[in-house]
Amino acid sequence: MNISILHYAAPPVVGGVESVIGEHARLMAADGHQVSIIAGRGVQIDPLIPFIELPMVDSRHPEILAVKAELDAGVVSAHFDYLVEVLQEDLTAQLAGTQVLFAHNVCSLNKNLPLTAALKKISQQPGSPRLVLWHHDLAWTTPRYQAELHPGYPWDLLRTDWPEAVQVTISEPRHQELARLMSVPPDRILVVPNGLDVSSFLKLEAQTLGFVNALNLLAANPLLLLPVRITPRKNIEMAIQILAALRQARPARRRTQLGGEPGQQRRT
Repeated sequence: MNISILHYAAPPVVGGVESVIGEHARLMAADGHQVSIIAGRGVQIDPLIPFIELPMVDSRHPEILAVKAELDAGVVSAHFDYLVEVLQEDLTAQLAGTQVLFAHNVCSLNKNLPLTAALKKISQQPGSPRLVLWHHDLAWTTPRYQAELHPGYPWDLLRTDWPEAVQVTISEPRHQELARLMSVPPDRILVVPNGLDVSSFLKLEAQTLGFVNALNLLAANPLLLLPVRITPRKNIEMAIQILAALRQARPARRRTQLGGEPGQQRRT
């Protein structure tokens, strides 16, 4: 599948969403898809994932900032309409052949409303890519953005459902918040939490990761680690009692994993 990922900025720019789209792109490419990242800032960091730089996509581009200042004051100028046309033309050219477009925060924050409006126009064109709107943050429900938002177009694009798009958010609280904002049933919105590469996050070496996979430790919830030798003085009985109490309180896939070998002095 030919996939494009769109955001204001991309790795190596530091940011939560930038990190997420970098990992999404890497995982999709590893699964055999053709993936590209479209952003206003960033560089190509993986030989398998092309980076397409469109300066106007950047929320910090001078022209975008100038129009944002007008929009914050409630003014929709001819310059806004011009930027929408430019972005629509540039994006349409870059999306030729794209089957699915993932747009992160572009349709929930007011950082680049010309981009939001351009994407809306593209989504309504025949033959446009399948659109997935991935919402991490919501301008309309965040107090610090309220003074910058006004009734009507283009601000309402951030709080109305786009029937032609798949709506995704990252948590159950944000799921309920977005459903109320757009006045849609909760099942209209998918919840996909940000993932975690456990081996990288915990800095697991290959041998340790082998033990984790062989023992299916990641299926435990919670996993109690007891990195001690098997000797009476280590009070392993207490760990067993704790595990039993946890299982009784809330049955689940709980387990305790010993991380040591039998001690040489078994009586101490």
